Amino acid sequence: MTDLAARPLPRRRPDELTASQREVYDAIVGARRGVAISGGLLDEHGGLHGPFNAMLLSPELGGRLQTVGDGVRKHTSLSARVREIAVLVVAAVQDSDFERWAHEQIARNAGFTDDELAALRRIPDEVSAAEWPDPGDLLIVRTSRALAVDGDLDDELYAAATEHLGVEGLFELLTLVGYYALLALQLRVFRVPVP
Repeated sequence: MTDLAARPLPRRRPDELTASQREVYDAIVGARRGVAISGGLLDEHGGLHGPFNAMLLSPELGGRLQTVGDGVRKHTSLSARVREIAVLVVAAVQDSDFERWAHEQIARNAGFTDDELAALRRIPDEVSAAEWPDPGDLLIVRTSRALAVDGDLDDELYAAATEHLGVEGLFELLTLVGYYALLALQLRVFRVPVP
């Protein structure tokens, strides 16, 4: 693997952006206003951290990707708990330090315990009911893990997931897992470090 320092993306200050880049930048920051203000999204000069900086490389595509991200965060029937379980499972499977770092903060704010976060870090190992006594949470962990590791669900897990989430909810979960797997790929290829 190449050294992290060998692939830095240029991080641009807001005043250095083209008009199309600035439009994407404003959409990213606006959609994540609380995170941008509390830290983690912006550097000290207003440059974007994480996968968001890469979205400025191709504003046309990056803007559409940001819209998908906004959709999986705000426009689904999935609860915050379900979303964060799925994202942290993807982070563990993809070994994405940035996703883990960013979403463990969000999960803590959503009420996750340190034990739950530790269990999610051990994915892709199989999970047990002892670690996840809530059957709904355990089903989301197992479904997200299967999607992230195998790229599919066996008939039994599909039936359980559609019973729990509905077909629409499963579609939303599939989309969320795919979106965060894509971000993990970008983070890995561009060697994006945790701030």
